[in-house]
Amino acid sequence: MTVPPDTDGLLAQLEARYGSPVRREEPLARHGTFAVGGPADAWVSIRREDDLLPLVALARQHAWPLMLVGNGTNVLYADAGARGIVARMAIDAWRLDEVDGEHAILHAGAGASLPKLVNDLAERGLAGLEWGAGVPGTIGGAIVSNAGAHGACTGDTLRTARVLFTGAAGAPPVVRELSAAELDLEYRHSRFRAARRVDFDDDGRPVAAPRAAIEPPEMITGGTFLLWRDDPALAISPAGSSRRRASRAKRSAGRRSRPGTPTSSSTPAAPPPPRSSTSSLWPAAPCASGSASRWSWRSSCAATGRLTAAVAW
Repeated sequence: MTVPPDTDGLLAQLEARYGSPVRREEPLARHGTFAVGGPADAWVSIRREDDLLPLVALARQHAWPLMLVGNGTNVLYADAGARGIVARMAIDAWRLDEVDGEHAILHAGAGASLPKLVNDLAERGLAGLEWGAGVPGTIGGAIVSNAGAHGACTGDTLRTARVLFTGAAGAPPVVRELSAAELDLEYRHSRFRAARRVDFDDDGRPVAAPRAAIEPPEMITGGTFLLWRDDPALAISPAGSSRRRASRAKRSAGRRSRPGTPTSSSTPAAPPPPRSSTSSLWPAAPCASGSASRWSWRSSCAATGRLTAAVAW
């Protein structure tokens, strides 16, 4: 796919709309935890959902490739870089809506840092995501992979996901809210992994997936989660038990990693056992591993616990 000749004009339009977040010839190595990757023609950080649809329209108008990415903790960029626009989902705002005295709904942008959010929620005495204290990713990435640890996973508390459908066969882009039941949640898998998964042939070589002008076809912009208040009897303060669990999760993740070594967030340990729901307000989510029908990124990680290939979030 070639880049149109009006590179400067398009970059000028991006800068006029998005301002300082736009960077020319931005090294992608700066935006992935593997610390590799050549330059992108244009790099832009999207901080509001309202800016997404105009960006997709602009890319289509100028026939520019557009790749939407997350925090870079599970992506391996090519040394050749990327033509067109690479846009990072940096929507990190979040808020809480009280349901009753025991529960609250969390509304979080896809770019919200999972470990930071977990610590902020623990300070407020809210539990449900403390397993993510040591996971170096975002809310969007957690939904894509149905991330989890210590017998819990994203699907335990996820209620809905807001999704940008970039539009196929000329259909206009649109943002829709999908229920958790529509996300095909399994162990470290969701419907969003299908376009990101790397498959391998019989000789063990990666098979390139079909490319589109705008990728991925579905991109998470945010999610809602049903959280619960900690039992004050478990600790001195209502926030105590969730804070301790978050601290343990962070320490455990630290022991499994090597500081200063480029890595990703998708190097899981052994699959956890099934976890039953702790509340009648949401169904149990599939947090345990299951069999896979073909050799893939998902099945190879579950089988060996080693990083075999990296796919984009």
